[in-house]
Amino acid sequence: MQQDVTYKDTKKELLVNLSGEIDHHTAKIYRTKIDAALFEKHPEVLRLDFSEVKFMDSSGIGLIIGRSEICESLGCRVEITGLTGTMRKVVMLSGIKRLKNISLV
Repeated sequence: MQQDVTYKDTKKELLVNLSGEIDHHTAKIYRTKIDAALFEKHPEVLRLDFSEVKFMDSSGIGLIIGRSEICESLGCRVEITGLTGTMRKVVMLSGIKRLKNISLV
């Protein structure tokens, strides 16, 4: 399964379309691609779209938190979209909402 990272210049946002299952293996692939794009593009917004994700373990939470820390150092914010009801509950229980540069859309 391919992990896509696309960049939209018009909104100065880095849009990441996550899909399938996010586990230790796929999270590592996403981290590598997202981090490279963040340091290359310096976007104002990193948008993580979970609408095509069927399963996510704690590696997904780590993926979000790690990108939030990088974004904070770059002066950008993180928007999380497309979470299913169950994944949204897991994200909320993790305390991610308390991080100042993350918003759930």
